[in-house]
Amino acid sequence: MRRLTRKWNQFTAKLLDLPQDVVQDLPRITMIGNVQLYIENHRSVLHFSSELLKLELTKGKLEVTGKQLVIRAIFTEEVFIEGVIDEVKYIP
Repeated sequence: MRRLTRKWNQFTAKLLDLPQDVVQDLPRITMIGNVQLYIENHRSVLHFSSELLKLELTKGKLEVTGKQLVIRAIFTEEVFIEGVIDEVKYIP
């Protein structure tokens, strides 16, 4: 059933010219240099410190490591961080 639903969502997205991240609830990550990171479609913040951010995603987790990390804005499904970003890692 899940496979059929996924196929239907992909077909609908192509037909209506919708972005895949919206239809499949995938995270959208926008990074400006290594100093700003904006993440959409996350589920929750699992851990935050000035050197590590862990986010829960629909499928998997996202880890951001760096220095002097600061959350500038956080909303239900969006988070905006600043600092010196060393690594962004997706964990299935």
